[in-house]
Amino acid sequence: MTVRRVMGTETEYAVSVKGAGRYNPVQLSFDVVSAAADRHSRNIRWDYRQEDPVNDARGMRLERANARPDMLTDAPQLNITNVIAPNGGRVYVDHAHPEYSAPETTDPFEAVQYDHAGDLLMQQACERARADTGQPIELHRNNVDGKGASWGTHENYMMNRAVPFDQVSRLMTLHFVTRQIYAGSGRVGLGERSETAGYQLSQRADYIHARVGLQTTFERPIINTRDESHSTDDCRRLHVIVGDANRMDVPQVLKLGTTSMLLWLLEHADEAGFDVSAFLDGLELADPVEAMHTVSHDLGLNAALPLASGGETTAWLIQLKLRQAVYQVAALVDGTDTAGEPQWPDKPTTSVMAMWGQSLADVAAIRHASDDERLDMTGEASRVEWLLKWQLLEKLRRKIVGGADGGRGMAGVSDILDIRSGTAGAVCGWEDPRLQVLDLKWAALDPKDSVFTKLVPRTERVNTSAEVTFAATEPPENTRAWLRAMLVRRFGSEVAAVSWSRLTAREPEVMNADDSAEFYGNAGHMAAPDRRLFSLDISDPLVFDKAHCAKPMESAEHAIDLLKALAYGSR
Repeated sequence: MTVRRVMGTETEYAVSVKGAGRYNPVQLSFDVVSAAADRHSRNIRWDYRQEDPVNDARGMRLERANARPDMLTDAPQLNITNVIAPNGGRVYVDHAHPEYSAPETTDPFEAVQYDHAGDLLMQQACERARADTGQPIELHRNNVDGKGASWGTHENYMMNRAVPFDQVSRLMTLHFVTRQIYAGSGRVGLGERSETAGYQLSQRADYIHARVGLQTTFERPIINTRDESHSTDDCRRLHVIVGDANRMDVPQVLKLGTTSMLLWLLEHADEAGFDVSAFLDGLELADPVEAMHTVSHDLGLNAALPLASGGETTAWLIQLKLRQAVYQVAALVDGTDTAGEPQWPDKPTTSVMAMWGQSLADVAAIRHASDDERLDMTGEASRVEWLLKWQLLEKLRRKIVGGADGGRGMAGVSDILDIRSGTAGAVCGWEDPRLQVLDLKWAALDPKDSVFTKLVPRTERVNTSAEVTFAATEPPENTRAWLRAMLVRRFGSEVAAVSWSRLTAREPEVMNADDSAEFYGNAGHMAAPDRRLFSLDISDPLVFDKAHCAKPMESAEHAIDLLKALAYGSR
């Protein structure tokens, strides 16, 4: 049993102009993405031919004529909307947001490293866009504007297609509803438009309104059914849209790692003789959508969640039983050591399971603490993001009422952090706009304006700053992202198009604008009879890595020769 699998993240960033009352976020997104391009990647197009956004994992297809335009993400764009990042990821415009898709990785720790490398790449692009446009453009890593709009932080997991999708849907519904207790990033305001003053665990929860669905931008579902594997036919991609844009490492690792472990459970349940259906029957929620909102709004972490079979449970108990099920299947499949612990096969798996247990201990401690006690919980707050943010906001609420704000409108962050519990008996209301400002500054990508940057030393890290910086410029060596990044880096002018699962090169100085139009207008196959274009299928994300491709890369003189060599088996 291992947490290792191909996985990756996608982060949409809020874009704005500092101090401006009106601006065009779509144009700002184009400005930022254009600024992310370099001489290697500027003229390379994204190959949309492998994308299939209307294919549904439930065994059906949505007619394109019946799909809303924002669902048809496979429509090629003529503008510079796609850039291949130096690390093999993708930077592009997604509706009104610049988005970074991290390169393919193989464990949650590496995935977090490359996810946060995207913050560096996007901030660098933002700074170049400022210089190019003369506008003080800002990026924020969050999910809501508090006025009704929400944008995504997505997760992607490659899994065995043989697992019945109904089992995936049922188990993941339980997990996604309840993992907020340790993976939420915290939010000021309740309701899509912050109709009610307050604070909640998750930024994304209030915007989820369906159990299952193909859509991602309206009536958002807990389980997204888009069936577009970007891999081989025996695999599917689980595309997750309910997560938060975490700034802290630990909740991000937990979000990815626990989900991967539960997918492993589904993939090996039969081997262990574990009855998944019976397990799920005892835990299925009566109304998962309502439970999603209830869990996020419950700072006490004790809210009763009605079960479909009758009775009630809590988010903490569901998470405990999910972890116990993973332990049970692991012990049956791989055996146990002398201490009775499953024989976890690698360090990432051992670490994730220990972190999962620690997170449940942290939540248990928070559940039984008063507000004053929670303010002093430094260990738990170093691992639970919504708690750390709450501590900062709660101290500000007490500082304002205590008269220590000095009329400045926003107390200094260091001053707030130094206040001990009980400084003021009364607190200001959650509707105070200064709390919303601080919530926004938590998400600011610019370190000069970011509250979170000042708090990083108080958080547990899983990757060093140097490792994240490295990941911004160098691709993972153990997936096809390595070939994608190195092909663009070395042969950028010869690369016609790329996608997650295909690379296309042209013979040097042969292809002209008409050829390009012919290629991009053809949705099915290569039309050029003189073979001026050549495509390589890289559907298997674990084959075209550094170990397989470094030697052919060294000897290749042109991109098209490299792709042909790899296609014809000289790896």
